[in-house]
Amino acid sequence: MRPLLASLPLIALLGGCSLMPKWDSLPAITGEKVLGVLTPYRVEVVQGNVLTKEMVARVKPGMPKAQVRDLLGSPLLTDVFHEARWDYVFTIRRQGAQPQQRLVVALFDGDKLKSLDVPDDLPDEKEFVAAVNTFKPSGQPPKLELSEAEREALPPPKRSAEIAPTAAAEGPAPGRVYPPLDAPPAKAGS
Repeated sequence: MRPLLASLPLIALLGGCSLMPKWDSLPAITGEKVLGVLTPYRVEVVQGNVLTKEMVARVKPGMPKAQVRDLLGSPLLTDVFHEARWDYVFTIRRQGAQPQQRLVVALFDGDKLKSLDVPDDLPDEKEFVAAVNTFKPSGQPPKLELSEAEREALPPPKRSAEIAPTAAAEGPAPGRVYPPLDAPPAKAGS
């Protein structure tokens, strides 16, 4: 009798295996959902310098390296063997947004900027924010100003005479004496 009772949990477990989906029908872990239910967290990876059309438009040939660095930031890549070339690389992978990758190359002649190679798909600031913004607000934005009718419906402000006096305005409680904050000046000749 005992061997039969001991084998019942094993039989129940094996019977549960028949309810599991087939391995081939399960989606891959690299897909959007694991086992068709869970969405895995994907780490947001941002590397490099965000450059926009407005930033690149301020840079002109003939500018010194220091001024280019002030306007565009430090380049992601500077090659020891090619000191006359700065690579501004930008990549972003964000869940819910298309991955982006851009390369802007600054070429120098000595200390002066010779040319700036800019990709055709370089966005302006609004386009860049729209491309990486995964929060899409729904409905109307909140109203930040009262209408004239709402202002008139507000209660009138209290006058200062109606406001109860505070403890600081009444002075110290009876029986309390506080020493002066500054020591009295020393008298001459004493």
